[in-house]
Amino acid sequence: MSYLDNVRVFVRVVELGTLSAAGRDQRVTPAVASNRIKELERHMGVRLFNRTTRKLTPTEHGRVFYDGAVKILEAVNEAENAIADLSHNPKGALKITAPLGIGRRLIASGIPEFHDKYPDIEVRLRLSDHNVDILSEGVDVAFKLGILEDSNLRMRGIMNCERVVCGAPAYFEKRGMPQTPDELIADKHDCLLLRYPGSKEYFWTLQTPEGVRKFEVTGPYDSDDGDVLTQWALDGRGIINKPLFEVKSHINAGELVPILASTPPLGVQLAAIYPHKRFQDPKVRLMIDYMAERCQRLIGKMLA
Repeated sequence: MSYLDNVRVFVRVVELGTLSAAGRDQRVTPAVASNRIKELERHMGVRLFNRTTRKLTPTEHGRVFYDGAVKILEAVNEAENAIADLSHNPKGALKITAPLGIGRRLIASGIPEFHDKYPDIEVRLRLSDHNVDILSEGVDVAFKLGILEDSNLRMRGIMNCERVVCGAPAYFEKRGMPQTPDELIADKHDCLLLRYPGSKEYFWTLQTPEGVRKFEVTGPYDSDDGDVLTQWALDGRGIINKPLFEVKSHINAGELVPILASTPPLGVQLAAIYPHKRFQDPKVRLMIDYMAERCQRLIGKMLA
């Protein structure tokens, strides 16, 4: 087994806490991950982890080795990136994430073309509307709609995206069409929310004559998948607050009707977010450049 591979598995076990999670991250079985840890322990003659039925925690020796191991892997990555820059031949794995909606519409379909251009780059794409911990999960680039909240990360803005509040004609025929944001709450309209562990969307932020205000809207059900909310709205089950490009085709077809035009939702930025050191990696720069141009072009077509 490669010593560096053993070190990589060790680092991810420390960061993720289990052999199975580290194995998934490194694309090996838990048995292989376990063998790599044992080989490191035999090599150094010390125990690196305290083992319980649920989690592995590093021993004092393990914590000391972890600090050095992270520096070793960073140095190796920097050296490989420097060679890739000189040779104009980037290679290796690239782990990226995106929300389900923009992932399906914009990101996933561009991965094969990106690989055609850079065949030595292996892309690992994960789509989720959950809040992904970029650092602990070893993500190289996260494409997301939102704001940068972690100072340990950097952001490259791709474009500002208008949002719209809308619902199906059948819903408004049944419940009436709210004329002001306050009516969403006073009339107990069924507002469909994106919710998951760690989610912060328990309110809608709208631009009013008094300034930006947060409205604590409610509804009978919610989902951790934004496309599910759109389908519920199309079925006449409630009102949604979505990026315009995601629902523009339904609005053009008359399937959804925009409301509250004088008090629109606060827009959101589509951005690429990455750890500070990752941008030294040419693979990261290439992916961000490629997807930024692609997203701008495709969203422009959706809004045309």
